[in-house]
Amino acid sequence: MTKTIFEKSQSKQHAYSLPRQWKALASFMPPKELCRESELTLPEISEIDLTRHFAELAQRNVGIDNCFYPLGSCTMKLNPRVNELAAALPGFTKSHPLAPPEAVQGNLQLIVELVDMLCEISGMSAGTLLPNAGSQGEFIGIQMISAYHKDRQDHARTEIIIPDNAHGTNPATAAMAGYKAVCVRSDASGDIDFEHLKELVSERTAGLMLTNPNTLGLFSPKILEITHLIHTHGGLLYYDGANLNPLLNIARPGDMGFDVMHINLHKTFSTPHGGGGPGSGPVLCNDKLKPFLPVPRVEKKGGSYRLVWQNGKSIGKIASFHGNFGIYLRAYLYAKLHGHAGLRRIAEISVLNANYLKKLLAPLFTVPFPQHCMHEFVLQADNYIDKGIRALDIAKRLLDYGVHAPTIYFPLIIKECMLIEPTESESKNTLDNFIEIMKIIVAEIHTNPEIVKTAPHSKPVRRLDEVLAAKKPILKHNGKAPPEASETTNHYPTV
Repeated sequence: MTKTIFEKSQSKQHAYSLPRQWKALASFMPPKELCRESELTLPEISEIDLTRHFAELAQRNVGIDNCFYPLGSCTMKLNPRVNELAAALPGFTKSHPLAPPEAVQGNLQLIVELVDMLCEISGMSAGTLLPNAGSQGEFIGIQMISAYHKDRQDHARTEIIIPDNAHGTNPATAAMAGYKAVCVRSDASGDIDFEHLKELVSERTAGLMLTNPNTLGLFSPKILEITHLIHTHGGLLYYDGANLNPLLNIARPGDMGFDVMHINLHKTFSTPHGGGGPGSGPVLCNDKLKPFLPVPRVEKKGGSYRLVWQNGKSIGKIASFHGNFGIYLRAYLYAKLHGHAGLRRIAEISVLNANYLKKLLAPLFTVPFPQHCMHEFVLQADNYIDKGIRALDIAKRLLDYGVHAPTIYFPLIIKECMLIEPTESESKNTLDNFIEIMKIIVAEIHTNPEIVKTAPHSKPVRRLDEVLAAKKPILKHNGKAPPEASETTNHYPTV
């Protein structure tokens, strides 16, 4: 049985050294009402044992640094180490967010230049780096749309139209901003059902939230008709920038008719991703919505950079300080190092890799949309249901072969869906190896489906009861060891 950290505890062991000032602090006693009445039970462990414990845990992780990670719609790509080194330079890490503008001119210059680069790439005219995540960027964009309509005294616009294959944050954002989310269907080709959209759009329409290419990995050939229809009825268009990666310096959301958008820097500009952050979701807009951008804004005037807080139509302050500076520093370097041609090449290779995989995996699975895809594509594992195998089982079996699973069961409109995105970072050898692994798993489904159904077999933790974990999470350690894992049944270990 694997020991918990509490079982590793040994009396009088410790992994810390107190500062020299400790003696002075030791004489200080907090007020009696703040003191504990009983000893705090914590593990006691030496530094070397603690180091080994966390190193061993780290080896259990499956991530982009140790395996292929075809996580559709999340763009799990290489984070260049040179960008990490530059972001760690003392001039950046020791800059205080409350420093006066004259003391951080280089930082402010970087902010302005990154916004300008992102505007050029997206076809927008202004923007902000303040949002701390793509989801917050979405919320800011919809708030700007709301402020635009209110400024025009157009209070009847209470609806946001959202495709049935949208990212889950879209309807959540609309609801948080006070709008009713109205769902528009997809047609047989995977695009928005244009006739259904025409039925839904009205004087109540505040806007349409859309990503193009959509979550099925398909670029809409009707995008100009769609944006024209919404604008004709007085609505605005929000671009979900999660799928910007295949468009870099090839096509621009602003040219398609979108009014405001966010960019997930981790998905397109290779900033670190995972573990709930760190995030950054810059918002970019056209001249129509520029007055409603949040404050502060950074502007260059007379050869120097300054913060501008006064903007009568602004939606106001939405984040502390200047957003997640360390993250958009990395994005700035990524764009600078690649240049215009390099960014376009990223888009081209991501599309090529996705179509290569789609073509060679097609004989193994159902392909709901046979046309060329962009950076990602969907397959269906529904042809193996008669053998008791679902997409989840294939995803778990991939772990035994050293591959992280793609996104499964999203978009929700595709039965037994697997959403696969190789990104531009991966070599042909890696893609060919993934194809061979998929062939092996399909062969196992036919000859020994039970080994797939009970996977993974090679990981420290077997298949968990994910429904129970979501409904009854254990958020603190109870000091007891977890039950031993059964070879044939699921278990839910103590966190």
